Amino acid sequence: MGERKVLNKYFPPDFDPALMPRRKQPKNMQIEVRMMLPFSIQCSTCGEYMYRGKKFNSRKEDVLEEDYHGIKIFRFYIRCITCASEITFKTDPQHGDYAAEHGCQRNFEPWRETDADEAAVLKEREEEEKGDSMKALENRTLDSKREMDILDALDEIKAINQRHAKVDTDALLAKVASSGEQPVETKIMTEEEIQAEMENFRKRKLEQLASGPPAKAAKTVPVTLAAPEQVKPAPAPIVIKKKKSVVASKPKA
Repeated sequence: MGERKVLNKYFPPDFDPALMPRRKQPKNMQIEVRMMLPFSIQCSTCGEYMYRGKKFNSRKEDVLEEDYHGIKIFRFYIRCITCASEITFKTDPQHGDYAAEHGCQRNFEPWRETDADEAAVLKEREEEEKGDSMKALENRTLDSKREMDILDALDEIKAINQRHAKVDTDALLAKVASSGEQPVETKIMTEEEIQAEMENFRKRKLEQLASGPPAKAAKTVPVTLAAPEQVKPAPAPIVIKKKKSVVASKPKA
């Protein structure tokens, strides 16, 4: 049991590695590797989402018909965790990334969109400057102006930081000394002084108790006078005038 843990094995003196039989392997043999997903994907068969960093036992092989300036491209085979369908993706040395190949769809990633937009802008600028020297001069002028603005902003920030720098304590102490102001000293009482203060306080308390409690001042209850009621004037008497009845006198015979 102990010999399986050692680092060095015993080789006899007459050992010749050239006499060892060589294994015949295919040119593009797949290798079992343990790896994590380099990006989030969705299975095209069942729609299962598999996120970046999920571990798989994958098979790796070389892509013989493709390369990028002599750099090898590798293909990886994994299986979906739900439907066990085969998913393949390969390396992309041109962009320093991986590319989904078969059986899956890569999820949308906003930073990749931003990088693609920046690359498109740079490519369009190169095409504009290719045949127009005035456009190239104008772009260089704008770049230099932008750099000057950035440097001016940095200088302004540095000046503000220096203005709000840490106060010099030596200069502050020298200014206080020149003005003649003495720093306030705190007096530290000794043990005897503390005992004397406690005795004086106890004596004052005993004298107050001997003289009796102080007379309490009578509480004055505030009296609020009611406002005089306004007397309403009596209503005027209603006079009803009677009409005089007029009787016609009969003529005497």
